[in-house]
Amino acid sequence: QVQLVESGGGLVQAGGSLRLACAPTGRTLSNYAMGWFRQAPGKEREFVGTITWGGMYTDYAYSVRGRFTISRDNAKNTVYLQMNSLKPEDTAVYYCAADRENMGLSGIHNYDTWGQGTQVTVVS
Repeated sequence: QVQLVESGGGLVQAGGSLRLACAPTGRTLSNYAMGWFRQAPGKEREFVGTITWGGMYTDYAYSVRGRFTISRDNAKNTVYLQMNSLKPEDTAVYYCAADRENMGLSGIHNYDTWGQGTQVTVVS
C-alpha cells in the first residue's frame, strides 16, 4: 500500500511562489498518475492538476492554469507542484493523490491513495 507525504507548504505573500513535493513511503510511484487537489475551509475538495506516469500528459483546473505546474522526477520518486503568482484564494490544504490506473483524470474518485495534506496560506 502506497502512503504519500506532502511537503513544502507554508505562508507566502500574494504574488509569491511555493513548490510542493509529494513522495511515497512503502513503494514507488511506478505506473501511477499523480494528482494534486486542495480544500479550503468550508469548501469541498477540488482538483488542481494531474500528471501521468511518463509525464507526457498534464491537466489543470482553469483557476490555476498558467500559474501552477506539475512535474515529476521518477528517478527521485517525487512529484512536484510549482505554484507561482499565488493569490489569497489559493489558500487551502493541498493534497497529493495516486491513481493506479494512470488515467490522469480530475475526479476525486479516480484516485486510490491520498496524503495527509500540507497547508498553503497566501496573504495579501
